[in-house]
Order: sequence, then C-alpha cells, then structure tokens
Amino acid sequence: MAVTVSALAFLLVVMDDRLVVALGGNALAPDPSAPIEEQTETVRATARELAALDGELVLTHGNGPQVGNRLLEQDRTDTPRLPMDVLVAETQAQLGYLLQRALDAELGGEFLTLVTQTVVDPDDPAFDAPSKPVGPWYTPEEAESKPFETAEVGLGAEPYRRVVPSPEPQRVVEAEEIAALVEHGQSVVCGGGGGVPVVERNGRLEGVPAVVDKDHTARLLAESVGAPTLALVTDVECAYRAWDSENPEPIGETIPKEMRDLLDAGEFGEGSMRPKVEAAIDFVEGGGERALVCNTGNLAAALAGDAGTRIRG
Repeated sequence: MAVTVSALAFLLVVMDDRLVVALGGNALAPDPSAPIEEQTETVRATARELAALDGELVLTHGNGPQVGNRLLEQDRTDTPRLPMDVLVAETQAQLGYLLQRALDAELGGEFLTLVTQTVVDPDDPAFDAPSKPVGPWYTPEEAESKPFETAEVGLGAEPYRRVVPSPEPQRVVEAEEIAALVEHGQSVVCGGGGGVPVVERNGRLEGVPAVVDKDHTARLLAESVGAPTLALVTDVECAYRAWDSENPEPIGETIPKEMRDLLDAGEFGEGSMRPKVEAAIDFVEGGGERALVCNTGNLAAALAGDAGTRIRG
C-alpha cells in the first residue's frame, strides 16, 4: 500500500509565489523494490498535495532508497557495475520522470526534469568517513556480514544501514539555468538526490562515488533564487533537544548560535535532523531572513511564527 501524503517529508523555500520543494526519497517510494504502480500512486498523492500551492515550483527530492536498491541489485548480479554518480543520475531521472508526469496531470502545466550536477571538494573529509545512509535497514548480524560499510543510525531491531560519503556541496552547476527558467515562469524538477556529485579537475567535471545531502543542495538553490524564507517540512512538528529521550524538549524561536551549540553537542541525529539544522543555520548565517523546521500540519502556523522551530538572524 502506498504511503499517504501526511507521511511525506518535504522542504519548502518560499519566495513570494515561488517555491523550492525537496521531497524525501522515503516519501516518494519507501520500498523502492515495490511494483512501479505502487510507487506511482505515492507520487500522485504527493502531486495532489503540491497542486494546492501557487506559483512556480522548483522541485528536488531524495533518492537514498532508490540508490541503495540499485547497489543491492549490483551486488546480486554479474552485470557490469555502475559507479555511484551514474546511479544518482539514473535514479534522479527515474523519480523526476514520475514526479513530472504526476504534476503535469494535477496542475495542468508542463514541468521540465533536469539532471543536475553538484560540485563537491575532492579533499572533503567525508570521503574518509562515510556517513550518509542509503538502502534498507539491517540487524546487527546482517550488517556484520555485509561486504560494504554500515553504521548504526536508528533504533529497534534493525538499526543499521549502508553508509556512503556525503561531501558538502559547493555549488549547483546548473543553478543559473534553473533560476532563469523559474524567472520565465517554468516549473522545474532538479537536484534529485542532492545532485550528481562531481569534482572539478583540469577544467573538467568528473563524477565521484558519493551522495550529496538534498537539504544542503536545496539551501544552495534557495540562495540562487534569493528566497527570504527556508522552511524544512518533515514528519515531526519541530526540532527537539534530547530528541531520543523519553521527554524531548521542543525548540521554538531561536538563533543560529543556539542551534549551532546544540549541533556541536550532538543533539541532532546524523542523517535525519542534523543535515536539516545544518542547512537552516547556513541559510540564515548566509543572509536568509529565517529558516523553519516543521511538519505538514503546522506549516502555515510556522510561517506565521506560531509553530515549529524558527531560526532567525
């Protein structure tokens, strides 16, 4: 059964009637091995939710489950292996196509899907410390037997997932083209999976084996279109202190320094809330007016300053 729209996690960057939306890969297809009909219905539900929004849309999305599934498929077959950057591009196009088709049907317009590249630093320390979870969950025994690196990133009986490098994005290669398209009223699906990770060597772009976090890439896109508000809408009402305790404390109005202190203290989960908080801090410190962390039910109240975590400069 497809997940409902209320279960999806997405991110909005608001600029008057212009929106940048980043959908979580799990929200689009929590089980990437499910029949394509089930994945399509999930995407259609998401498109119906987005149809209520006005203005041009720049839509990006996660692809961790899809990349993880492709990695598993390669481990099980003797077909030639594709590098990580090609898998990111492949799943970026796959999900972009499904989203574009569903959004065209709901909104009565035409979206463009753009395979997008994101430049990263070849010396980023993330290449020596993989941390980005992709693919399915494993028990401790299953994780120990896998031929790739895993890490404990959750709770319960299956807390382990495969982890890959997640370097910090430096710039979106196609950012100017995306801004120009939106300026002319064109809605775009781009930056899937944070963008295809590339490095610059000798004046050329080369793919690298990594996955860029979509929240950080969305922040770069927000800056490129001059959005004053960055709202990260997820499946919880706000960010919390002591999020994994019996009594988590909601964080309301705050400033970047307070959030950075909590970040440095390890208050936010790696691969879940941490990248959202990092992206929010960077956005406000970089000149954005405010960044919000909230869920779908309290987005309007968060924009009005009455709900969610609100980070101001």
